[in-house]
Amino acid sequence: MVTTSCPQLGVIYDAAVEADYAVELGADDPTLEIPWTAPDGGPRYHDLKRKPELLAHIEEARRAPALAEFLAAINSASIPLHTAKCDVWTTSEMHPEDEIFAAKWKFGSYVDLFFAEMTPRLSFDRNEALAKRLAALLKRVPEIPASAEFVVRRCFFHSSADQSDSGFYITFYLAGFGADEEHAQRQWGIALKLVENAIRQACTEMP
Repeated sequence: MVTTSCPQLGVIYDAAVEADYAVELGADDPTLEIPWTAPDGGPRYHDLKRKPELLAHIEEARRAPALAEFLAAINSASIPLHTAKCDVWTTSEMHPEDEIFAAKWKFGSYVDLFFAEMTPRLSFDRNEALAKRLAALLKRVPEIPASAEFVVRRCFFHSSADQSDSGFYITFYLAGFGADEEHAQRQWGIALKLVENAIRQACTEMP
């Protein structure tokens, strides 16, 4: 644990939030298609930047108001990113890396992020740099029982039925930990707001 300053908050904290990034571009690793549609009339991609009112159609956002706020913020005009998919869940099943939190419950989520403009969408370096910067910024935030990971993956952007471009996206995983479900979700919500602030700062730093 190291002591560091958090400029956007104007205070000093012990850096203890678990945050990291990874790259998954193997043949068997997950990929994403934009736009996407689930089979049998299930969920589908909503362009929340152009049509923010479609947030009401995202069931996960209805279940977790903090997620709805996050999606609205990331898809706002001030941030050069889109969101593509998301989910939230609660579990008492802990992985070995979760044991440091000594918690009984975990509230988890993921959100897929991709750049609004085509040029950075197609750049591995831009996506990796963003993932690395977000992980670094989160290591400076207040000490809370939460973990985050940013994973760079392959994405296929379809502009028409027979035209697509191979680029990249970032899957952002977040988990909050607590003695009960309510406390775990509360910690997750606090961490989610810190991630939003980190995204805002990272995006202002990008060329």
